[in-house]
Amino acid sequence: MYKIRILMASLTLIILLLIFFISCVANKQENTNQEVKPQITITDDLNRVVVLEEIPLRIVSLAPSNTEIIYALGLENKLIGVTQFCNYPLEALEKEIVGGFSDVDIEKVISLNPDLILAEDIHKHEVIPALEGKGLKVIAIVPHNLQEVMESIILIGRVTGTEDKALQIMDDMNNKIQAITNKTNEIKDQERPKVLYVIWHTPIMSVGNDTRIHELIEKAGGINIAAAAGEGYPTLALEEIISVNPQVIIVNKEEYEGGDISLQFVLNESRLAVVDASKNGRIYGINADLTNRPTPRIVQALELMAKMLHPKIFGSVE
Repeated sequence: MYKIRILMASLTLIILLLIFFISCVANKQENTNQEVKPQITITDDLNRVVVLEEIPLRIVSLAPSNTEIIYALGLENKLIGVTQFCNYPLEALEKEIVGGFSDVDIEKVISLNPDLILAEDIHKHEVIPALEGKGLKVIAIVPHNLQEVMESIILIGRVTGTEDKALQIMDDMNNKIQAITNKTNEIKDQERPKVLYVIWHTPIMSVGNDTRIHELIEKAGGINIAAAAGEGYPTLALEEIISVNPQVIIVNKEEYEGGDISLQFVLNESRLAVVDASKNGRIYGINADLTNRPTPRIVQALELMAKMLHPKIFGSVE
């Protein structure tokens, strides 16, 4: 009888162990079959680490450049908020407005319940902390040169699940840039025209040696006469400009009524009539959105500048 009891106890223990084992296997299989959401971790252009739990479905853009990139990536249906200055493409004007470039309506952004907010450098001190304080995800896009413009497009593509499209855009930009620089790299220094780029006219504000526009001038085969003035956007005296004698002058032209005021100043300023650019009819206006915004359209600015600086090589500006 004692042996039978021992045998029954052993069988019971074996059964219990089998049940436990089967339960563990089933739980493991169930956990394996559960969908694991990929976590996206990136470092943005302000060197901030941002973690997204999933691909965003509701995006707010706080800069016209970010809005352009969103459209270029085919994400316009996910774009739920823009600034009043987001004017390209025209469809962006129909989106919900969340304020200006620097004066963002924080409460309006919050009310839209976005999964992702694309900001700029100007937002780093107040806007980004305010939005993150409400638990919102913010990525800052602040490219300083053409290479970083393309990297920013890749970054946005990565966090939105459109990296393949972003890579296509980058390849297209690289090919167009290469088509220009393959020719301008062969131009001798003495054949490169001295270029004055005018951001604004009162006082005359130009572009320093650390700007994207400076890079455009150089890649287009020109010499930026304001490069020696340092970084940023230096102001130049008329006397200084006349003494350097620019051969080409390119002026920002905004796309609104009266947006060519700086161009009209340069064309009509009698003291500039003595420089080669004026005497030879080589003063040009250029759409400021093309040159100022870090978007795929910046390549169009490069192509236009190449024509302005070297029409014999690239053809005349239409």
